[in-house]
Amino acid sequence: MSSVDITQTIIKNNHSNLDPEILLDLYTAILKPRMIEEKMLILLRQGKISKWFSGIGQEAISVGVTKALHRHEYILPMHRNLGVFTSRDIPLHRLFAQWQGKASGFTRGRDRSFHFGTQEYKIIGMISHLGPQLGVADGIALASKLHKEGAVTTVFTGEGGTSEGDFHEALNIASVWDLPVLFCIENNGYGLSTPTTEQYRCKDLADRGAGYGMESHIIDGNNVMEVFEKISAIAESMRKEPRPVLIEFKTFRMRGHEEASGTKYVPKELMNAWKEKDPVINFESYLLEHEVISADKISEIKATILDEINEHLEIANSEAMISADIETELNDVFAKYTYEEVLPDSKTSEIRFIDAIAEAVSESMEKHLELVLMGQDIADYGGVFKITEGLLNKFGKERVRNTPICESAIVGTAMGLSIKGIKAMVEMQFSDFVSSGFNPIVNYLAKVNYRWNQNADVVIRMPCGGSVGAGPFHSQTNEAWFTKIPGLKVIYPAFPADAKGLLNTAFNDPNPILFFEHKALYRSIRQEVPQGYYTLEFGKASLVREGHQVSIVTYGAGVHWALEILDELGIVDADLIDLRSLQPLDEEAIYKSVSKTGKAIVLTEDSLVNSFASEIAALISENCFERLDAPVCRVGSLETPIPFAKALENQYLPKERFKLKLQELLNY
Repeated sequence: MSSVDITQTIIKNNHSNLDPEILLDLYTAILKPRMIEEKMLILLRQGKISKWFSGIGQEAISVGVTKALHRHEYILPMHRNLGVFTSRDIPLHRLFAQWQGKASGFTRGRDRSFHFGTQEYKIIGMISHLGPQLGVADGIALASKLHKEGAVTTVFTGEGGTSEGDFHEALNIASVWDLPVLFCIENNGYGLSTPTTEQYRCKDLADRGAGYGMESHIIDGNNVMEVFEKISAIAESMRKEPRPVLIEFKTFRMRGHEEASGTKYVPKELMNAWKEKDPVINFESYLLEHEVISADKISEIKATILDEINEHLEIANSEAMISADIETELNDVFAKYTYEEVLPDSKTSEIRFIDAIAEAVSESMEKHLELVLMGQDIADYGGVFKITEGLLNKFGKERVRNTPICESAIVGTAMGLSIKGIKAMVEMQFSDFVSSGFNPIVNYLAKVNYRWNQNADVVIRMPCGGSVGAGPFHSQTNEAWFTKIPGLKVIYPAFPADAKGLLNTAFNDPNPILFFEHKALYRSIRQEVPQGYYTLEFGKASLVREGHQVSIVTYGAGVHWALEILDELGIVDADLIDLRSLQPLDEEAIYKSVSKTGKAIVLTEDSLVNSFASEIAALISENCFERLDAPVCRVGSLETPIPFAKALENQYLPKERFKLKLQELLNY
């Protein structure tokens, strides 16, 4: 049996001081999603929609909360929050088209149900992984706080979602930064079929607020008047005194997790008990009892809603099924961006790779006046590599922010800032740690523009690579994790001047960018670098050496290894291509070189299996086959984790194997 205490959730529709007009508005608002759902369940059985997650029994929460908020305040709902969408007066035909996968839906057939957002109605939809939206709410609230808007951001989750790490990370960040986020837990008794007794041990989920120094409340989620009145008061208090608040709504899910799953796992007596607490029926009875509404008025309201549903269904049904167009699909993966070239100054200074990165960050902070930097130890300490040293004093603590060790929620926070039009940079202390923030990068940032035309204006800096004796967890070069994900741009410079210009461009580009910086190059590589601000275009490789015998294609530290080996062997007649940009990739430069030389060797620091080098080799084989005089060669690190001891690390890295393979290829 569910651990939800029924005695605590019995609706007691005590007399309310709310004006009759408000009560009537609440009644209309709570009735509409119920009637829409009843219609959708019929259409589901008829095969006219593909899936449905029912919120029947929980409407009081969605409606009461939404009505308590201001129209300009953002809400991040879940599947069972239809009342959020209807209470924001979204035209029903657009919702119906969304559920039918039609072009006038919010995702134009690219995602289903409530997996969408709309800036027009200030609603930011969920993804199926649930947790990331909590961090996104943090980012929206942070932007509101920075702009001194006095606004509340509201985010929903279920009791099952509170077990996810993102929930705890998001609460921790909101608490540390005093963000005005209203965290709403809809405790409906079951996570799919798993009862709350098997999900958590605390008596009430609201108790978790204390662990984060956070105010929390328990509200009867089946009483729309209580929800509206209490949330109205709490939200107003949060607007005046920005802070996070945790709300646990006690309610129940009257239908299956989704309709196909059914409710056979729910004890019959529990289902019957909650049926008696139906939020729509009980509220209607209350209004009749207190003569706020008449039976005739109820009939009139229901008829009006039914007419609206039928009218908008007819609009959606009459719309043609969506047609597929390859060009349209490909063009919407990334937000539109036109590169703006800023030429470098003729004056130069000889600086290190790390100094060039630091200059780009500082200059971009000056150019983009709302750019926010986030990362562990980046403020007073200046980051573990000291790249952000001095920026706190220069730009202030609002824009240079130390974060808790919460990679996932911080990436989500960056996404939330982008939703509010603010650029963000996240520094992964080491690129290895990005695995803790992998989900929001590949499933939220990468897909959000394609899904509902919202850009993710986020740069994630990735200190990476070996040759520093740091072992398996501080030495990986993991660019291949991201180069296969549509919607992400991946940049990997090898020289200081390139790093500076490309990073400046990254901050201009409104798309999510993984910017890899090889740690071994930070203080070992120096170069004359133009003073002041300039940019370099993505997707343009650099021809470092030019010749006719062989094409060497590489990036990052591989460029310097190749230069060293070429000099050691006395090879002067070779093309050495520094890709600089992996996504987008300069395929033309690769094909042009290989077509000239007839021989190609691809060098990567990554291990070979499923590496980006493998992709390049495949492209060369596919597009330059008739011009090849030898098999395409790949050279990479061993198929082991990267070790710590110097001898083992040297053996792991591909430098010596590259020398041998290059000689073999030249002699082929």
